[in-house]
Amino acid sequence: MKPIIWFYFPARLAWRQLVFDRTKLVAAICGVLFACVLVFMQLGFRDALYASAASAPVKLNGDLFLMHKQSEALWRPVRFKRSELMRVLGNSAVAEAYPLYLGLAPFKNIQTRTKRTLMVYGFDPDSQIFKIDAIDDKRAELRLKDTVLFDEYSRPEFGPMRQLLAADQNVTEINDYKVTVVGLFRLGVSFAADGNVVTSDLNFMRIFSRRNHEDIDLGVIKLHPGASATQVQAALRSQLNEFVNIFTYEELLSYEKDYWANTAPIGFIFGFGTVMGWVVGLVIVYQILFTDIANHRNEFATLKAMGYEQGYFVRVVFASAFFLAVLGFIPGYLLSLGLYHMAESKMYMPMPLPFGKVTTVFMFMLSMCFMAGLLAIRKLKDANPADMF
Repeated sequence: MKPIIWFYFPARLAWRQLVFDRTKLVAAICGVLFACVLVFMQLGFRDALYASAASAPVKLNGDLFLMHKQSEALWRPVRFKRSELMRVLGNSAVAEAYPLYLGLAPFKNIQTRTKRTLMVYGFDPDSQIFKIDAIDDKRAELRLKDTVLFDEYSRPEFGPMRQLLAADQNVTEINDYKVTVVGLFRLGVSFAADGNVVTSDLNFMRIFSRRNHEDIDLGVIKLHPGASATQVQAALRSQLNEFVNIFTYEELLSYEKDYWANTAPIGFIFGFGTVMGWVVGLVIVYQILFTDIANHRNEFATLKAMGYEQGYFVRVVFASAFFLAVLGFIPGYLLSLGLYHMAESKMYMPMPLPFGKVTTVFMFMLSMCFMAGLLAIRKLKDANPADMF
């Protein structure tokens, strides 16, 4: 019972102080709400960035992956010789090895004839290096000359491709080369490209006429069942040249995310925005608590003269900080839900809001308010009973 009393009476006093001046309370809640929404959105954009960056690697069907060491990410690859990939076939645990070609190129909208850049993936249709059923089902069509599959999760600026295909309008240009869209698949846009196209390696070379078939961007390696990816990886590292990296599936995903988080400026921007949201909320809550203590200095001094200890007033301040965190977080969370859905509809990127993120932001807001309370406590020292007489 004593621990409840230890917190109950300071919390009751803190609540009455907050609701006494409704205007100031609303201002404080708006400050916490603003910081909460800002942190939610920055974390949402960051997670959308990571999810979009890993969208292509997640769909790759391989055990090990070969990439040039100077490649910063899949959308900015440095090419290496196909013969380097073929060397891995000398390992008895390797079942298959296929090259993947990547290139950014302008795609002409069939309706408006405007051009917009997308990512083109070229691969051997006989290989199953994508874990996408729609691509597997269209392998026969991809073997034909000048045929491509279009990502229907691309931005709408490329045109309503599903309706156009239904109307038998499927001829367009990629990199000023005429192609026929023979079907759709689903992959998703990223911060690097607004859309995606998949085609055969031969058609890829026709679209990018200056490319050499022997210069590849990524090697996809499949192992025999039961083979250890880490053991084969260690063995291949001693056999291959130093200029190539060999990744496991998880390492490739981590490599892509690490580029956007630590190398690309946009990763820093989202992290900095999150910190700035915390700082802005901290300043607002601090000002509210500091002013509240200053306005009730005589009342605090009276309580001190009556025998209340300093710890009691500390609990009052921290209780006020807790109430502000909760009152600002609830509307901030609800507003962020709507903003997440709106952002998803505009960016065409997933912005999930799992329970773990909600908990993280709440703890973030709680720490912000508690830090503001810790800074405001210094004003309590001015509440000296001797000053009243």
